[in-house]
Amino acid sequence: MATKKPNTDSRIAENKKAGFNYFIEERFEAGMVLQGWEVKAVREGKVQLTDGYVVVREGELFIIGCQINPLKSASTHVSPDAVRTKKLLLHKAQIKRLMGKSDQKGYTIVPLNLHWKAGKVKCEIGLGKGKAEHDKRDVIKDREGKREVERAMKVHSR
Repeated sequence: MATKKPNTDSRIAENKKAGFNYFIEERFEAGMVLQGWEVKAVREGKVQLTDGYVVVREGELFIIGCQINPLKSASTHVSPDAVRTKKLLLHKAQIKRLMGKSDQKGYTIVPLNLHWKAGKVKCEIGLGKGKAEHDKRDVIKDREGKREVERAMKVHSR
């Protein structure tokens, strides 16, 4: 009897710029409304979240700028749109909380990553407050300092 090995890495795509540009204060996991060709493209990893952002319209959340590139073998009767606005599914209480927070100055809702959960595509979104330029420089300085220390340790251990 053959059994499938569980996929430990369920991450599909990650928005690395979000952590650099924003202080993420709260995280939410939302479902996504996708078309069939989009799910197939997501399975192949044809997703880009970098330019994506989340908006609230009439009490519903939508992700804009999340690019899902269609496969070459997409059906002929479907006209795929790579940057289609996709609806996100959350509980009403969570949406109201996000609406209240995002109306405050400096807050925005950003997509953090796409991942699989129980065979469904989920989008982790975060409530972020924009970083100032000096905060970004501090992050770069810390990262380069850690890298130099690791190099020195590697050379020293030889």
